[in-house]
Amino acid sequence: MHVNREEPLILGIETSCDETGIGIVRGRTLLSNTIASSMDEHARYGGVVPEVAARAHLEALEPAIQAALAESGVALSDIDAVAVTSGPGLAGALMVGVGAAKALAVSLDRPLYAVNHLVGHIAADILDAEAPPLEYPTVALLVSGGHTSLLLVRDLTSDVVLLGETMDDAAGEAFDKVARLLGLPYPGGPEIDRAAASGDPNAIRFPRGLSRASDMADHRYDFSFSGLKTAVARWVEQREAEGEPVPVADVAASFREAVVDVLVTKALAACRDHGVPRLLLGGGVIANRRLRDVALERAAAEGVTVRIPPLSLCTDNGAMIAALAAELVMSGGAPSTLHFGADSTLPVTEIQVAERVA
Repeated sequence: MHVNREEPLILGIETSCDETGIGIVRGRTLLSNTIASSMDEHARYGGVVPEVAARAHLEALEPAIQAALAESGVALSDIDAVAVTSGPGLAGALMVGVGAAKALAVSLDRPLYAVNHLVGHIAADILDAEAPPLEYPTVALLVSGGHTSLLLVRDLTSDVVLLGETMDDAAGEAFDKVARLLGLPYPGGPEIDRAAASGDPNAIRFPRGLSRASDMADHRYDFSFSGLKTAVARWVEQREAEGEPVPVADVAASFREAVVDVLVTKALAACRDHGVPRLLLGGGVIANRRLRDVALERAAAEGVTVRIPPLSLCTDNGAMIAALAAELVMSGGAPSTLHFGADSTLPVTEIQVAERVA
């Protein structure tokens, strides 16, 4: 079947974690960004439960696809190609999306593009109609519940290099765990943000992971938030043991400041080291206002331009997956075969999975 390579109409499916995302794009124009979240179902457990997420995807996929088609005003038969997240993510959740995408591609006789979730977060920026074109190279900082990664992007469809990533907890996980320590609900990011609003970010000097001189040789661009989480826990335990009230606002603000400081410091170091005056922020934690404000302020002082996709496209969504596939189609890339599976540890350098034994 002939595929429109100038402005391909792509349906993207994203099921890497707890959000069922269906996106429809025409070239670089967003037509629908439909998201069905199972976050409320996970809240009772204080975190994402893989089996619950997979079942929720099964139930949400068809209604979400129908809603996206209705919003975009297109029919399934109009679609030029189907795109899906192959990884990284939760294996069971990914399998649901991959299976649905293969079924759609075969039934519609359309090409299928299996793409990388993390690179999709970068592609989300392309859908910002008000932003200038993405320039290369650019440094990308992706911060979410499951990932904290620093990337060098020389070309979105062919050349993405992993500079560093978290060695333990992702930043979003650390927010969730510290929120639980402070008696705040799940998800922790927005709750820590709210609590921190009235707190003093300099009240407590929490550690900045992998930031000492001895760490920088081997882990210059890597992150670690496990020690920070432990430091917060010990500080809170000590206060409680002394019979003193825990100043939740100050703890939240000081914890948030430690996370933000490390993220921005390492991202700007990557920009300096590689001579790249551009930084793209992506992932759900970018919704944290303090992170955006500090990044913009410190980047401006160093002559680095910061790009932030619309916040509705920062959390996991199918539109970013469709956008990445559209770029692959427009650059002349061949589709994936049907011989790929869900890959929970897919490396970021593998932008598209061409063929993988299931």
